[in-house]
This record gives sequence, C-alpha cells and structure tokens, in this order.
Amino acid sequence: METTTSLLDAAAAGDLVLLDPLTEQSLLQTLQERFHRGDIYTYIGNVLISVNPYRPLPIYTPEKVQEYHNCNFFAVKPHIYAIADDAYHSLCDRDRDQCILITGESGAGKTEASKLVMSYVAAVSSKGEEVDKVKEQLLQSNPVLEAFGNAKTIRNDNSSRFGKYMDVEFDFKGEPLGGVISNYLLEKSRIVRHVKGERNFHIFYQLLAGGSAQLLQQLKLRQDCRHYGYLNHESSALSGMDDAANFHAMQDAMRVIGFSPAEVTALLEVTAVVLKLGNVQLSSSFQASGMESCSIAEPRELQEICELIGLDPGVLERALCSRTVKARDEAVLTALSVPQGYYGRDALAKNIYSRLFDWLVNRINTSIQVKPGEQRKVMGVLDIYGFEIFQDNGFEQFIINYCNEKLQQIFILLTLKEEQEEYVREGIQWTPVEFFDNSIICNLIENSTGGILAMLDEECLRPGVVNEDTFLAKLNQLFATHKRYESKETQSARHIMDASLPPRCFRIHHYAGKVTYNVTGFIEKNNDLLFRDLSQAMWAARHTLLRSLFPEGDPQKASLKLPPTAGYQFKASVATLMKNLYSKNPNYIRCIKPNETKAAMLFTPELVLAQVRYLGLMENVRVRRAGYAFRQLYGAFLSRYKMLSTRTWPRWAGSDRDGAEQVLAELPIPAEELAFGHTKVFIRSPRTLFDLERRRQERVAQLATLIQKMFRGWRCRTQYQLMRKSQILISAWFRGHQQKNKYKQMKRSALLIQAYARGWKVRRAYRRYFRSGASACLSNFIYRRLVQKFLVGLGQNLPPLAVLDRTWPPAPYKFLADANQELRSIFYRWKCKKYREQLPPQRRALLQAKLCASELFKDKKSLYPKSLPQPFQGEYLGLTQNPKYQKLNAVAKDKLVMADTVQKVNRASGKTVPRLLLLTKEHLVLADPKAAQPKTVLSLGDIRSVTVTRFSDGFLALHLKETSTGGTKGDFLLVSSHLIELVTRLHQTLMDTRAQALPLHITDQFSTRFQKGDVAVTVVESPKASSDGPVCKKRGSHKMEVLVH
Repeated sequence: METTTSLLDAAAAGDLVLLDPLTEQSLLQTLQERFHRGDIYTYIGNVLISVNPYRPLPIYTPEKVQEYHNCNFFAVKPHIYAIADDAYHSLCDRDRDQCILITGESGAGKTEASKLVMSYVAAVSSKGEEVDKVKEQLLQSNPVLEAFGNAKTIRNDNSSRFGKYMDVEFDFKGEPLGGVISNYLLEKSRIVRHVKGERNFHIFYQLLAGGSAQLLQQLKLRQDCRHYGYLNHESSALSGMDDAANFHAMQDAMRVIGFSPAEVTALLEVTAVVLKLGNVQLSSSFQASGMESCSIAEPRELQEICELIGLDPGVLERALCSRTVKARDEAVLTALSVPQGYYGRDALAKNIYSRLFDWLVNRINTSIQVKPGEQRKVMGVLDIYGFEIFQDNGFEQFIINYCNEKLQQIFILLTLKEEQEEYVREGIQWTPVEFFDNSIICNLIENSTGGILAMLDEECLRPGVVNEDTFLAKLNQLFATHKRYESKETQSARHIMDASLPPRCFRIHHYAGKVTYNVTGFIEKNNDLLFRDLSQAMWAARHTLLRSLFPEGDPQKASLKLPPTAGYQFKASVATLMKNLYSKNPNYIRCIKPNETKAAMLFTPELVLAQVRYLGLMENVRVRRAGYAFRQLYGAFLSRYKMLSTRTWPRWAGSDRDGAEQVLAELPIPAEELAFGHTKVFIRSPRTLFDLERRRQERVAQLATLIQKMFRGWRCRTQYQLMRKSQILISAWFRGHQQKNKYKQMKRSALLIQAYARGWKVRRAYRRYFRSGASACLSNFIYRRLVQKFLVGLGQNLPPLAVLDRTWPPAPYKFLADANQELRSIFYRWKCKKYREQLPPQRRALLQAKLCASELFKDKKSLYPKSLPQPFQGEYLGLTQNPKYQKLNAVAKDKLVMADTVQKVNRASGKTVPRLLLLTKEHLVLADPKAAQPKTVLSLGDIRSVTVTRFSDGFLALHLKETSTGGTKGDFLLVSSHLIELVTRLHQTLMDTRAQALPLHITDQFSTRFQKGDVAVTVVESPKASSDGPVCKKRGSHKMEVLVH
C-alpha cells in the first residue's frame, strides 16, 4: 500500500487504517470531514467506503478515467475507479477471476456504483467495432432492467427491487466478449400493492408519459396515471426524474441490445395487460344454492385486455370468477367469492410481470452471451438490494435481509481469510482479532432441518388448516432459547416486557440491528400459488410472448405436483451466488447513506455511526491493523524511501530487500515495529509510518532545494550563452536589413520621378489635341437622354389599373433595372390604394372578414378552401321579415352580428337537435326554433376557447369558463353549416368589443367539460359518417367519438 501526503492527513485520512488513534469517533469524524470536502470515497486497505452525496459530482469525467487508468492503487486519491482498475488489471495480469461486491442500505448508492464500475471497465478496455458493440450492449442493459426492476421507495427514488449479478467475460487480451445476468427475487408484490409515497415499477409511468398517442391507443391505455388502480390512482410526478425521456432512452437501449420491433411491441403489450388487470372490478352475487359468487362489474376493461392478448373474454372471465378443483379423475367447477376473485386477479398480474421480467433478463442474455468453447476470464459485479428496516416488515424484507446476512458473512470470512493468507504467505506472525460471526443468524434462517425457511416450507406443505399463527407457534417452540430470536411468547417466557413487539410478529437480531417481522402473508407469499385455470387461460391466448410465459397451462402437460416455494427457490439461488463469489477474488465497495431525507451533502453522524457498526468497519480496520497497518513490496518501498540513506541514494546496486533493510537500519525505528516478509516489508503502527513519511518529506525538500539550485545555475548559464549568440545574429541581420531598406527606398524614389516625368509629357500632348472634360460631358448627356426616353415611354405604356394585373414593361437598359423595379412597386401600391378608396363599407368589411378567416384556417382545416367562393351573409334566418322571430329580433336589437341555424349535440346521448344561434356584440344566444324562445344566453366573456377539427366538417366545441353562469351544464358541442363564418365573426366581435383574440384549437382529440365531469372527445374521419353532418357516439361516461365524412 503506497501512500501519499493526502492519505496521511490525520484529520481526514484517505485510508482509515492509518488513523491514530483509532476510535469510532475518529473514524466517524474522518468520514464526515472528507464528505464535507467533497471526498466521498475512503479506503480501509483495499476496501472502498462510498458515502452517497445525493448530487452529481465532477469526478467521473474522461480525464478522471485516464488519471486512474494503470495507476498505483494508493498513489492517487480514493475513488471507485481505483477499485475497478485494480480488479480489471488483476483479471488481465494475474489471470484470476474477480468479483466486485457492492453492499449497503437501500438508498446508499449501490446501483450508481455498479454503473460507474461498468462504465469505467468499458472506457479502459480495448477499442474496436465489435468490442465497442459488446461494451455498448452491456452498458445499455442497465436502462432496460432499471425500467422494469426499479421503483421509487420512501428511502430511494431509484431503488433496485431485484438483485442483479452480472458476469462480464473477457478474452486473454482483456477485451469484453459478453456477459451473463442473473436476477434474484423481484419484488412482484409491488405490482398490486405499494405504500403511499412510493411508486410502482418505473416502466408503467415511463410508458404512460413517453408513449406516443398512437402507441397508447394501440395498447388501449390512457395517459393519466390516476386512472389505474395498480398505480394507487395517484399522480406520477417525481422531481428530478423525466419519465418520458427515460422511456425513450429505454427504447434506444433495447435497439442497441438487439430487440426487434415486434419483441418490443409484445413486451409493452404484456406490460399494458398487467396495468389494465388492476382496473378489472368484481361484483358480488349469489347462486341458487346460496353460495356467494363473483362476476365482472365492468366488462369493457376485460374486453380490451382480451383484444390485446387474443383471447375470448368468456375464457378469461371464467378463469377469474371460478376455479376447477380436481380430485382423482373428477373435476368440479367452484365459484369464487369477491375476495378470492381479487386474489386470483392480483396473483395473475404478479405472475405475468415476474415471468415477463425473467424473460427480459433471458432475452438480454441471449444478446450478450459468449459463444461456448472460448477461453475467457470473468469479472462479476453484484448489485443487490440493501438491508431494509421498515415500520412494517414482511416476507420480502425477511428474504432481502437474509441475503444481506449471507453477503456480510462472505465479507467477514474472505477479508479475514485474505489477511491471514498474506501473513502466512509472507512468513509473518500476527495476533488474530475477534469479530462477530453472523453464521449463527444465517443458520437460524437457512438451516435445512430447523431453520425459519424450512419451518415455513413445512407449514406450507402440511395438510389441514394452515395459517401464520401455527407457523409462528412452531417458531416460538423451536427457538424459545435462541439468543437472536424473540417474539411476544418467548419474551413472556423470559419475563421480559417489551411493548414495541406486537403479536403475530417475531424479531431477529441481525448484524445490522433488530428487525421485527409481521408473519401476515408469509405463507401466501411463500406458496406463490396461481390457479391452474388462470395458467390455462394465459396459455390459450394467441399472444406468442404471453403464451410462452405459462408453459404449465398446456393441458397436455398438466401436473398435480406443487411448484417449489419462493423461499426454497431464493435459498437455492443465494447458495449458487455464494458458491460463485467464493470462487472469485473479491473487491468490496461498502456504500453508506448519510441521511434519511436524500438531501444533498447532509451528513447525519448518528445514522452513519449505526451503519459503521453493523457493517463491521471498525473490525475491518482492526483486522487490517492487527498485525501490521502498512505493507509494501520491497521494490516500491526502496523506490519511495531510498533518499533517506546515503548508501542507497541515488542508486542501489544490490537486491530490493537488502536496500530496504539498509534504509530502515539507518533510521531510529524499534525492531518490534518492523517485519520483513518474503516479498514485502511490514510496519506495525501508523505513527511509525507517519514519522517515516515526515523524514521523507524533509529529505525531499532538501533534495528539491539542491536540484533547484543546480537547475537555476544551469538555466542562467544557458540563457546567457543563448542571449550572446542571439545578439550577434540579430546585429548581423539588422545591418543587412538596414542596407536592403536603403537600397529599396532609393529604387522607389527613382521610379516615382520617372513616372511623374512620363505623365507630364503625356498630359501636355493630350491638352494639345483634345478639349479638357469632353468625355465626361458627353457621357452625362447620353445618360440623361436615355433616362428621359425611358420615362416618357413608360408613361405612354402604363399597364391597366386592375389590381390583379401585375404586368410591367421591362427595363430597356441594365443600369435602369433597380429604378424600374421601384417604379413598379410604387405603381402597384397606388393602384391598390385607389381600389380600396372605391370600395363601399360593406364590401370592405366582407374582405376584412375573409382575411381574418384566412389567418385562422388557411392550411389548417380542410373545410376552408370550400368557403372561399361563399360570401359571408351574416343573417341567414330573416329575423326582420319573419314575425315568428319578433322576440329574438328584440333580443338582438341593433347589435346582431350573425344569425344561423345550428345543430346542438346532446351531452348524454350524442344525438343532435336544431337550435337558432344569434351572435350579438355582447351575447351568444341559442333558441328553440319551434317556440322561437331563447334557451341559453351566454355572455361573450364566458367563452374560454373554441375547438374545431381539421376535417371538412362543421363540428365545433364551445368551451366555457368554470365561473360561467349561462352554461351550468358544461361546454356546448355544435354543428354549423357556416362554421368558418361563425368562428370568424366570433373572433372579430371579441377583438372589437374586448380587444382579445379568440383562443382557437384545431385538433382531433380534446377534452370538454360536462356537468358530470370531463369527457375526452375523439374525432375520426370515417365513411360510416353521414354526409349530412357528424355522428356523435358516447363511449362510456368519459369518452365520446365523433365520426365525420
């Protein structure tokens, strides 16, 4: 371990092994001071401690990658890149498989640490088109797995809800060939249930936020997260996370990995099915026999699910509402109650998502796996859920904490074993350090005959009435005297009163602290049963991917054998993982969470101290310092400290060991502080190392002064010689330059005199034969004559005064082109002005209306070109001539702008009824055509906006303000045969009376407000629509579809 000055700073040491004195307080203070300085990484020997800063730091740049590439592990500041570089070069140089174990609490930064390790290895490994493709596929697996396997929890906005172990495989040159990903225990219960303040898996929110309107329509989804029961009907907003951008990044990552468009579509369709299952509602009913049964309350959601997966709705409804019970050769169909139906629905959603996630991992492995037969080296990166202690801990937390106990066990055993092996290998005697061995806790949980998991499996398989109470009673009986287990009954037997331990719970004293587990749901989650009818229904679907997830649904392969329990499967997976880790050289990254609020750069000493204790960091430091705190190869030691001896400085001709012994022999260091191994020198206490480093710094300062003195003398002599040589050279060049300039000046003067003399002779001869200035006078006369001829000819050949005539005679000469163009522009503007002055006021107002209509609808609505030849009449009813409309005429008075017949769409049924529409300068009136009585009078100020479609129809939506008194039933949907004129007149009236423009929206999909709530309106161009006008159809209480011709 080579150290630098920064590592020997007693206030904030880069390596905690060098702390002196070593106490919990000094260790905590060192971590805190380094954290506040922005140094989030600290060593304990070759173990890295990482404190999560909860904000980006500028320490992961390409320059940092180069700084740590091929560096001495302790020659630079502690960094995760140093751990990754050491593991990578150990893999390449020593031909030994490596693994990087990243552990810590939830929210401590494990996932980010694993991504940094992978990105560093990808950056420093070899380049090449095929290699870069493999590296990109390995890196792009992270966004895909995070989308489907990560979620926001109370402690972490991007918490891994599954365990991931990736083996990256390299060839003999260190180039990545591919990899294999193993996943462990996806928290599938989060699909159907999560606490307030947390979110479901990211993919649901990303799909709804980032999916295009076409994709969501294809998947039969709505964009609003509050519509879905499995999302707790809550908003998806999460500060600092852009779900839409993450969705597009996930799609790009899938393309890089090699997913085909069909596979991506199938994956999203199954995801949508899971989300929509949460909206399937059941209603209770009773059979003729009096037995309770259930049925689908709203079949529309079920219908859409079946359309997605290609299944008869009746098959899925029967599977959700009934169950087939087989006894020997007889099958009985039993109706399910509503709670049983909801249990089956949720079990189906969890199983679909869990199996989909397994398929996703296998599909990624198919793309990144290495061809068999190639010799390769392996680097494993373990990113697994951290230790969890919640207010209510269930089966998931029990399994997660069991896994963390196994990881803590391997950390302690391998760390101590490695230390012991080094001392034995070097022939050094040392005193072992006592440490807490958590094998008693691991045995309590995983013992195959008397462990908690074994008892849980036994209880699940036992015939008769099985529940959590009998399971807890069995644990209390079996572990009544166990030091690490307690419950209400065992405390009573020990005469202990503890109000913090409720009934139906047991507590385990983990290495990270005491955790109380509620046994409710243990048996159900361990069994993880799915009714055979649901499996068979999924297998019967025509959706290829979904069908492949349920092979047991094949009636030809039906089996009555129970599948293995969740606890048994996880225990076997952990055992395989431990065997894999034991076969590799471990590298440790211990992640620490500095605060509970995820605040940037906030350090809570009490929280960090608790993690320091249960992570065993003090024991790790003591193990490292038990024999000798510092060790280094003889060659590196001699290279660093040889200047402390006159015999070894500046060169040493003997062996490295003899040189190191010679250096230490001349220093006043007690013999008991030193030990010489076969390849390394060992120093017992940090104080001795500090003294050795201080002497080196003083000697380096002396040598630096000597080198500076010699260098300054050499530099001054060299500079003087260079200046003298330069001065001679400059003088020679200057004299030559001076003479050249003098010659050039004389030559220029002679040429100038000659030029003036020749000019004088020529001018004298010219004045003798020609008048002075004749050419200029002649050219001016010709120019004026040409201009006069052009203007006279233009006046005699002016084009007609019609404003549509844009003809103009061309310029006869090129120099008149600009003037001709300007005259043409002036003449055209004059024609237009004369034309406007001749127009009557009514014609001018009509043209202004047509211009306004062009600005509103040109190139936006297909109906606009048809309205161009139609004059805007305004009054289509004949109010003054028809005595039936006297009352309406009185309402309009002299302020009438437009009167027309429209069709009003009924809000409840979608049918249309005729209405008379009167637009005045202050109101918009809708009247009954039979009674000629106003039914609705709206102030123009109540109109919030107008929405029309882009098709050739007369459909429009009149959106009113919520404070409107005239439209208590909500917005109006109208159909007008003069839509362009109506909207234009309304816009002009608002501009004239209120000096505000009409907010106009031209779209095919919009939302309108009715009395019973908002309704999503979708306009579709369809041949089924009537040529007389749009056809409106209600699709449920919150959707309306408008068919236009």
